[in-house]
Amino acid sequence: MSETGPGGAAALPSKKVLGLFALAMINVAAVLSIRNFPSMAIYGWSCIGWYIIGAVLFLIPISLAGAELATGWPEGGGVYAWVKQAFGEKGGFTALFCEWSNNLVWFPTVLSFIASTLAFALTPVLAASSLYMFSVMMIAFWGTTAIACLGEGVSTKFSNIGVILGSIIPALLIILLGIWWFGSGAALVLPPFSPGALIPVITVSTLPFFATIILLFAGMEMAGFHALETRDPQKDFPRAMALSAAIIVVCTVLATLAIAVVIPADQLNLASGVMQAIQYFFTAAHMPGLVAPMAVLITLGGVVSLAAWLIGPAKGLGVVAEEGNMPPMFDRTNRYGAPVAVLVIQALIGSAISLLYVFLPSVNQAYWILSAMTVELLCIVYILVFAAVIKLRYSQPDRPRPFRIPGGKAGVWVVGGLGLFGTVFAFIVGLMPPSYFATSGLAYVAAVLFGTFLLAVPPLVFLKFRKPGWQKAGGYPEVKK
Repeated sequence: MSETGPGGAAALPSKKVLGLFALAMINVAAVLSIRNFPSMAIYGWSCIGWYIIGAVLFLIPISLAGAELATGWPEGGGVYAWVKQAFGEKGGFTALFCEWSNNLVWFPTVLSFIASTLAFALTPVLAASSLYMFSVMMIAFWGTTAIACLGEGVSTKFSNIGVILGSIIPALLIILLGIWWFGSGAALVLPPFSPGALIPVITVSTLPFFATIILLFAGMEMAGFHALETRDPQKDFPRAMALSAAIIVVCTVLATLAIAVVIPADQLNLASGVMQAIQYFFTAAHMPGLVAPMAVLITLGGVVSLAAWLIGPAKGLGVVAEEGNMPPMFDRTNRYGAPVAVLVIQALIGSAISLLYVFLPSVNQAYWILSAMTVELLCIVYILVFAAVIKLRYSQPDRPRPFRIPGGKAGVWVVGGLGLFGTVFAFIVGLMPPSYFATSGLAYVAAVLFGTFLLAVPPLVFLKFRKPGWQKAGGYPEVKK
């Protein structure tokens, strides 16, 4: 972030507080989501096949591309800095803004998960109370925002502890309980394993699910937003990518299978499936008293995931404003170097959307359109990132890159090409309306595309009308196309 606050007031410089473990935990917090396990468990053994598709077409490519871009351009702004080098300010600003704006609609989803999971620890009937849901959602949202405002040191410690307690430990416990269930001789709801069972059944009805699979691993680039606070980015970024990818894959695949072997697919509640599985496990083990503590831990995991997505893109927008591409108010930082203006603005917008989401069920259909837009916006981000890693091999071939995608230009085309194919295909199938949507398919597609355009176009407006006074003295030099 900037070394001067609004009006040129001195601000604390960024501190180099992040190492390998902290960077890996940032990615794990952003990607490893226990709430996704039930939606994958309904596919039984074929969930492994779906995960392989997601890994080949997205997780591996984004991990390799992110490692090369982060070590070659270890600057503040994450995807903004990377895409800007390849496609100029318009491209970089668009990529970052799409990643930030999709969060505004996603926030209520993860907040409702947090509130409903915590209700399981108290009394499940609370989840039916709109007042309870909204109250807990706001406490979690603004509480996490407050932690982010305390700076990188505090938020990093919170993330490191929270992701272990709230994501990794619950996932490992689910895996161990699944192994115990299997070894105890209890009935398994999955049919006997066969290699053919791993192959996903791809039909017109399952095509929209493809977009979900690709973006299950979205967030692997999140550590890139923290480059200015990293002690040795060239060395630690690629190792962090590898470590976080390994943790995410192992926990995700094994925990999903553990749920799949216990609960029949037709009885699995996608909203509360994780707690449903845990209740099954602990009841069978004659330890029902541990259900509530697990609910608290998983709630913490949801809060940590929220924190990772809340602070990363916000820091990126702070860098954009610092370079004079947004009004100076967006560059307002506090004495801890946190982008307080952006954090407060996104909290206000997210709170308003959450209010509608909880108290006006009639807007649910519109919310589904907004949710579809989050898929399209994320796809735009990753399309630009994969295109950038390919272009920069040609436009800046001599730029030092401590980590390079293996195989020379052919290797970067394979990796970037796989990522581009996966995200472009996800963008297309993401436009397919769900079967229960009442509006015509054409109207649905038009609404999603129009909304996506509105959430992606503000960077072009800011750049069109920017004023010389927005640029600080000593700001970053402009990168031309």
